[in-house]
Amino acid sequence: MLLDHPVVLFALSFVVLTGSAWSGVALLGRRQDPGVDVHDDYGTIVAATLTLLGLIIGFSFSMAINRYDQRKNLEEEEANAIGTAYVRADLLPAADAARLRALLKQYVDVRMEFYDTTKIELHPDITRRRAKLQADLWSTMVGPAAAQPTAVMALVVKGMNDVLNAQGYTQAAWWNRIPHAAWVLMFIIAIASNVLLGYGTRGTSGVRRLLFVMPLVISVSFLLIADIDSPRGGLIHVNPQNLKSLADSLRTP
Repeated sequence: MLLDHPVVLFALSFVVLTGSAWSGVALLGRRQDPGVDVHDDYGTIVAATLTLLGLIIGFSFSMAINRYDQRKNLEEEEANAIGTAYVRADLLPAADAARLRALLKQYVDVRMEFYDTTKIELHPDITRRRAKLQADLWSTMVGPAAAQPTAVMALVVKGMNDVLNAQGYTQAAWWNRIPHAAWVLMFIIAIASNVLLGYGTRGTSGVRRLLFVMPLVISVSFLLIADIDSPRGGLIHVNPQNLKSLADSLRTP
């Protein structure tokens, strides 16, 4: 649930990472100066840790972008599948074609709700209506297909199969998120990096105020990754523009 609320994740990350940096400062006050050689080793460790953190953040950002692009592409494919099934309804008997078109118009509206709704309490109702419409769509195809088992009817049935499969692919893409293990690893390395930075801080209190910069930058990175990776949370969502365009075209006389 935390990953579906990027702003909360940002605030929590900033507090934890800032506390980690200042805990490093507290450790600094308790140690004695170990000498130049240890300072050189410390610099190497800090550089390696920050490099690893940057690589993992970049890798996670790439994963989030790929999943976002996949959700966008599947929305386009789903709209195309529904539009194709709507056109192929002309090959059915008149009564069945009219019923199928009416059901497809309702189905488009439900699919747009799936993309636009961010309230979790509404998801079960949308899922229930979507499942009922899918059952009605398929039952509308069964009678004509059984009565006329021809190549033309097989083409119509395939179009409906594509509609049902497209929804399944879309749902799978929405469940495909950055693994929790990757988030845990990022947090551990980020905390270690900030502790090391605080531990190596020298100078006046004005210099130590810069310790807020690294937690802020890392927290913003976490915010952006979580926002892109979350299908419903945050501000960055997949706009069902293809489904909306299809719905407008279906309502046009």
